[in-house]
Amino acid sequence: MAKNLFKIAKQKKIKYFLISFVDLFGVLRSKLVPANAIKEMQTAGAGFAGFAAWLDMTPADSDMFGIPDPDSLIQLPWNKEIGWLASDLWMNGKPVEASPRVMLKKQIKELTKRGLTMKSGVECEYFLISEDGKSIADPRDTQSKPCYDQSALMRRYELIKEICDCMIEMRWGPYQNDHEDANGQFEMNWDYSDCLTTADRHTFFKYMVKTIAEKHGLRATFMPKPFQNLTGNGCHAHISVWQGKKNKFLDPKDKLGLSKMAYNFLGGVIKNASSLSAFFNPTINSYRRINAPPTKSGASWSPSSISYTGNNRTHMIRIPDPGRFELRLMDGSANPYLLQAGVLAAGLHGLKNKINPGKPLHCNMYKDYKKYPNLPKLPNELKQSLAQLKNNKEMNKSFGKDTINSFIKLRSSEIKEFNRKEKFNKSKPVTKWESQNTLDC
Repeated sequence: MAKNLFKIAKQKKIKYFLISFVDLFGVLRSKLVPANAIKEMQTAGAGFAGFAAWLDMTPADSDMFGIPDPDSLIQLPWNKEIGWLASDLWMNGKPVEASPRVMLKKQIKELTKRGLTMKSGVECEYFLISEDGKSIADPRDTQSKPCYDQSALMRRYELIKEICDCMIEMRWGPYQNDHEDANGQFEMNWDYSDCLTTADRHTFFKYMVKTIAEKHGLRATFMPKPFQNLTGNGCHAHISVWQGKKNKFLDPKDKLGLSKMAYNFLGGVIKNASSLSAFFNPTINSYRRINAPPTKSGASWSPSSISYTGNNRTHMIRIPDPGRFELRLMDGSANPYLLQAGVLAAGLHGLKNKINPGKPLHCNMYKDYKKYPNLPKLPNELKQSLAQLKNNKEMNKSFGKDTINSFIKLRSSEIKEFNRKEKFNKSKPVTKWESQNTLDC
């Protein structure tokens, strides 16, 4: 039986609910609903006009309704009067197929038919920058190799502590916070969970970080590459598949600790990586991070080729420990739901077709890539990844051709808008258009 949000509001003294959804561009949309109206909203949903968001609808389309998921409820730690809820979009009595949370739940349902659950964790990198977005917030953060710099980390102690305290209160299990490879860049890690919970938390995390940064007079950005000479914002995902309490990816007898199922799942991800770059690297700015030249620190920490390895960060996929793999392709602009949905759809393709990922490569891919001229390369720009996605029969089948076409149509319109004003050249500075349109992604 579903939790009664009206009763919970009384118990927890919640006065308002944010009923939220994420559109195809990853924008978090919400309505603020008074607690005395939540009973009706829980069953009927909050009304939205689809054309007002990035969902490939017209003003003539019927209203859509966000049906809140009571299990996603988060009482804002910094404002207890408000409860946040993720919702699923419905229109004319049916789920909106081209809405990201619905897309993810569709893939989860397919995996559930096999008696399996995908568990995942994400590593979210972000910059703390000035309010105008032109520079990092800390002028003293100037080291050429600033990763793990204690002084720079502790100068932001109050802000980072507040975010981490919130995660502790919400029982996410945060376990480390650090200064990342770029000046002004940070990462915060929390425990893995089932992929829907991780996507909901990822969505809320981005909102929380931006909100608390503003409270401290700063701005937080998850933009893939806000500064030309600094390492970009990645959003690595750690993936495993379970049957009840048993990790089906784990095989202690294997050299890398992976089962045959894990390798097949991995094979599906590798086979579909170029196409899914459209989901994982969805902005024009994303392609400044992929195939990027070395940054100020000496390495971009982002992949350029489609390859996998053991505990080696120069490849697209790393196997750091037995029973899981890390996909390092995604960046900070990735839609939290499409990130998980893309991995799951590709993995299912691998399982169904028993795809062999080939042998792992144990080399420094940043230096040795010329030794592997036949290794598939990742797309160089958004237009290329969209073309790959359009022609990927498996992804069209998994998500529905209309849904894929809607995503491609909307992203292509953004490319056209950019091309009217700018020209993409990753060797030149980040354009004004990119900053204006991606800093708050």
